[in-house]
Amino acid sequence: MLQVFNKLRGKTPANTWKQQTKLQLLFIILGGRATHEVGGMPVEGGSSSGSASAARHPKQKRKAHSLSIRRTNSTEERQPGILRGDMLEGQDSKLPLALRNNLLDLFGQIEREFENLYIENIELRREIDSLNERLTGDGQTVEGGDPTKGALKTKASHSTSQLSQKLKTTYKASTSKIVSSFKATTGSRALCQLLKEYMGHRDGIWDLSVTRTQPVVLGTASADHSALLWSIETGKCLLRYAGHAGSVNSIKFHPTEQMALTASGDQTAHIWRYMVQLPAPQPPPDVSAPCDDDQDSSDREEGEVDGEGPCEVPTVRVATATLKSHQGVVIAADWLVGGRQVVTASWDRAANLYEVETSELVHTLTGHDQELTHCCTHPTQRLVVTSSRDTTFRLWDFRDPSIHSVNVFQGHTDTVTSAVFTVGDNVVSGSDDRTVKVWDLKNMRSPIATIRTDSAVNRLSVSANQRIIALPHDNRQVRLFDMSGVRLARLPRSNRMGHRRMVCCTAWNEENQSCNLFTCGFDRQAIGWNINIPALLQEK
Repeated sequence: MLQVFNKLRGKTPANTWKQQTKLQLLFIILGGRATHEVGGMPVEGGSSSGSASAARHPKQKRKAHSLSIRRTNSTEERQPGILRGDMLEGQDSKLPLALRNNLLDLFGQIEREFENLYIENIELRREIDSLNERLTGDGQTVEGGDPTKGALKTKASHSTSQLSQKLKTTYKASTSKIVSSFKATTGSRALCQLLKEYMGHRDGIWDLSVTRTQPVVLGTASADHSALLWSIETGKCLLRYAGHAGSVNSIKFHPTEQMALTASGDQTAHIWRYMVQLPAPQPPPDVSAPCDDDQDSSDREEGEVDGEGPCEVPTVRVATATLKSHQGVVIAADWLVGGRQVVTASWDRAANLYEVETSELVHTLTGHDQELTHCCTHPTQRLVVTSSRDTTFRLWDFRDPSIHSVNVFQGHTDTVTSAVFTVGDNVVSGSDDRTVKVWDLKNMRSPIATIRTDSAVNRLSVSANQRIIALPHDNRQVRLFDMSGVRLARLPRSNRMGHRRMVCCTAWNEENQSCNLFTCGFDRQAIGWNINIPALLQEK
């Protein structure tokens, strides 16, 4: 408190008297003593001796006054400028008249506050007594109440016993849920392990994909206008594509050749060739060595890059083919089965079908009412599905060259962020309405399964072999479900593990038994995970 008083030094008594008086009053109520200053002169509060004060300040002679205030009725009116003799003891006080009246007003305000609290306390006590009487009448007792005697007391004991048993049962059930949740979380960590982080982009990563041919590498598409190819085992950046003039929104690899298809915010899609050589595998890092991953990637500077920077790797700047017929951002692109045609989806509300060899526009697929968000092709048939902000996704059938049928799927209430085919006759769609729906292509009217989540779902993926759905969320989580909607696991996430911002996309790589799932997000990194799928399905 002395520090508070010291802060008041240098001010005039007229400006600081109220503050000093309130502080002194608190010490009087709490039974304490404090030294404060009035007009720059230290004065002891409470009862003190003149000799003690003189001992502290030998250069000045001061007289300590003992001031005691007697409680008065708060309803009494106090007239300004009149000092009430029965309020103060010690008529030889040297306090100015205005200050003494100010003291009386302050004490009066405090007294009224205490009276209000006292009245509230009485009212609360009456309510408690009334509740106790009602509970006693019902045969129950409350700690602190007066239980009745005889049969009424026996009935109260019986009711209390039943209540106690009910509380025990509820507590046991809630505890079991907590323990089960803890076991599930622990099991998920054991079944889903982070293996590798791929860092090198200077902005958020929108999309990622794995090559279908040897050598198997990981491709990422970023808002930093580039696409990068990575060694899955070492995490080293192998090649950079810098042919786009805008954000690279998606990347897909040719089914049989070393070619990549990227869609961009520059209103074009590019087809470009790549040649990479995988580096020699590195020995596993020493886990006992100090780790530098304590630093949150979200706290890094925008230009800061870990590992191999994009400028240190070979760069491809010229596309083999440029597809430009859209009037808006090209948000996604994919290869049709066989790799001879590609489909693109744009914010101009249309999807285009192109010939790869000639870059010729074959079909323009119109019908969506708002911007498209994604497109996907069937792995074995000439089918295309496009999703849109108009809350629908459409199935386009090119199996018969003379008939191009269109089917509309309506079931979401917000933007459909992605819709993907599975092996078989199913489509899985995710939406900003926080749901994922599994559809049967033979029955479009209603989904066969609905997964409800706590966050918007972005570009999901489904494993071809085990049919497990990997859901990337806006809330930085990644969850795994089966096709019937049963939750299997949640990928571990903490300050040192997992994504630190929105997760944009997931991609399976079942050919690699070690690193078989990839995720990417706004934290500018892609992550490789090991999912123990057999154990995961056994836990179900």
